Parts: sequence; C-alpha cells; structure tokens
Amino acid sequence: MDLSNSRREFKRAKRSIPGGVNSPVRAFNSVGGVPRFIESARGARIRDIDSNEYIDYVGSWGPMILGHSHPKILAAVRDAMKSGTSFGAPTPRESDLAEAIRRVLPSIQKVRMVSSGTEATMSALRLARGVTGRSRILKFDGCYHGHSDGLLVGAGSGVATLGIPGSPGVPKAMTDLTVVAPFNDLKATRKAFEKWGQDIAAIIVEPIAGNMGCVPPLPGFLKGLRALCDEYGALLIFDEVMTGFRVARGGAQRLYKVKPDLTTLGKIVGGGLPAAAYGGRKDLMARIAPEGDIYQAGTLSGNPLAVAAGLVTLELLEADGVYETLAARSSALAVGFAEIAEKLGIPMTTRSVGGMFGFFFHPGPVDSFGQAQQSDAAAFRRFFSAMLEEGVYLAPSPYEAGFVSLAHRPRDIAETLDSAGRAMLRVARAR
Repeated sequence: MDLSNSRREFKRAKRSIPGGVNSPVRAFNSVGGVPRFIESARGARIRDIDSNEYIDYVGSWGPMILGHSHPKILAAVRDAMKSGTSFGAPTPRESDLAEAIRRVLPSIQKVRMVSSGTEATMSALRLARGVTGRSRILKFDGCYHGHSDGLLVGAGSGVATLGIPGSPGVPKAMTDLTVVAPFNDLKATRKAFEKWGQDIAAIIVEPIAGNMGCVPPLPGFLKGLRALCDEYGALLIFDEVMTGFRVARGGAQRLYKVKPDLTTLGKIVGGGLPAAAYGGRKDLMARIAPEGDIYQAGTLSGNPLAVAAGLVTLELLEADGVYETLAARSSALAVGFAEIAEKLGIPMTTRSVGGMFGFFFHPGPVDSFGQAQQSDAAAFRRFFSAMLEEGVYLAPSPYEAGFVSLAHRPRDIAETLDSAGRAMLRVARAR
C-alpha cells in the first residue's frame, strides 16, 4: 500500500502542529504506522491522499450516521451558505432545531446550542453546580466528557490511549472536586454518595460508555443512578454526545427508560459540522442567562450551516426502520468478529447497541474500564494494522467505539468480515 503522500504530509504537519494532528488520537501513537491524510469521503468509504480507499467505521467519530457526503446534507449546507456563514445573531432555524430535539427527547424541555461536546458538558455541569449550590461532581472511570478541567480524571478514550492519568495544567483544586467511581458499579457509587453526597451537584455518565470501547450499562445501573440522585438531591446528567440519535430514536435514555435531569448532545445534531447542545427540565434551563443568572455564551452557537445539516439529519432519521437497520448491521459486524475469533482460538468480547459496536481482545466480561484495560493491546495493534492494509478503517485506539452508518450495505459488512478473517489469522499466528 503506497503511503508516500500521507507520510510526507505528516512530516510537514509536525513542523506546524503539535504532534502533526489537531486531536491526539489521530497521530496513531498507540497503533504505530502512518496516519492516513484523508482527501475525500462518500457513503461508507473514505479515500486518502495516496488514493487508497477504506470502508470507514470511524464516521468522523460518530456524526456521519447517514454516511459521508449525503446529497441532502450537502444541498442543505449549500443553500444555507448562500445567505451567509455566520451572523452572531438569532435565526428562525435555531428554533426549528431546538423543537426537533425536544420532539425526540421528552426529557428536554429547553435546549441551548453550543459548538462542541466539551462545551456542552462543561456548561451542563456549571448549571448543575449553580442550581444545587454544590461543588463536587461524580463521573465514572473510563468515561470521557470532553477536555475541560476537572473531567480529565479517569477519562478513558484519548487520555487512556496516550497512557496518561489526566493532564498537567489542570489544578489539583479542580480534580479534587471530581469523584470517580467504576462504571457499572452501583455499590461503589453509593459509597461515594455516603461520603460526599451532600456536596455532589451531579452525576455525569455516558449511558453507554463509548470511550472505553462500547460498554453498555448493566441491568439496573442507570435506574440506580437515578434513584441515588433523587435520594441525595443531585442532578443526573446523561452525556449523549455519542449515543444521542445514534443508538435509538430518543437516545439511550429512551432505550433504557431512564429520565435524566440534563442531557448533553453533539456530533449528530450538527450533521457532521461542529455543533452540540445541552438541555433539560424547564426550571433548570431557566437559570441560564439571559433568562437566569448562570452565564454561558458562544459566538458561533447555532451556526446556520451546522443547524441546516443537523435539521436534515434528524429529519432523515425519522424514517421507518432506520434504527432497526443500524442495529442489525452493527450486530452482524460484532457477531461476525466474535465468530472468527472463536474459530481461531483468539479471546475476544464484542458488543453492539444500535449503530455502535466495540470489540476487545479479552475473554470477557467487559463491563468496566478496568476490564477494558485488560484487553490484549498487542493483538489490537496487529489487528488494526492488518485491517488498514485490507482497506478497513477502524478507530486507532482500543478504547473507542466503532460506528455503522446507513450507508453501510450488507456487502460492506461481508467485505469487512472477509478482511477480518485474514487480519485475525495474522493475530493468531503472532501469538
């Protein structure tokens, strides 16, 4: 496989950009090799600047649920662009998108648009602290909620990929206010509340962890969190930046029938453009300025191009059978990986929920970040590299979920599984 252009561009990028990338996991540090510099994408496939084509299961880390370069998305952005790219003033379509979100997520009575998932979670936590008058927040080991101070503790995902526990530059006074419990461990969470409950403003949780791989909640876990928050007067925040509109119509909260106080959204609400949101009960959101006294602002929030793309995406996701199709294709991929591994005697655990999937070179179970970290890192690197050579683009980290889009056809899944068979054979031979 020719990578001369990507290799040259990576060398050039490192002269001007830290590590040569604008987000750490893109550098391929944990998997080795040359990061692919992408030239174009359409449907379920991406093409690099060396003209190598790949079946893509990263999907820009989730938002490309319709597939790349969807003609209706491109048309909506072109039409919006004719009127201007940014105004810093309200537009009617912002209300259209807010209403579309409210229709699908009943727990959200009011919603504020922002520009990134990090901004959404940061703002939701500020709101929770302001409303409750409390300082601490509780998060779960391996759950990533953006890179704001206080959340880079046990953060999984890119932080785990780099092998660092947090980040220099974050004051200890901030991390001291973050209580960390193991994901899926309700008993440990209760113990944390027994110690700090009167000072915990909120629990923030990925209802399906997607930053330690794909790890669904155990039965009763989310409902247990709801009960704890009610008991201690804390707020429950669902970080559905990844799962919102991805795993079910109405997100993970509808799938598992648990109603959070606040929800953060991202990725899909911008249809592939930078956009995110947070929202919840009317009485809580009434505290946000200018209606209330808790300040949050953003010059590019509600950007007209992102709003246009988001509206079309949410509209197309209303079609019958969308989520059944996504779930079937994710499941076929996860089951197929597991069957190939079993035939070759390779320990592997796979998971899928809606349009998300994950796999671990570990016999299982994998219900927590600690268990995810026991996955065979060397086996993952070999498998990732072999799949890339086969023309299959997976996340370059063992701690990231994979994503299936509506553009992935049965033939794409079949081709991927054929490639996986050859890639896992290389893993088996190296053991």
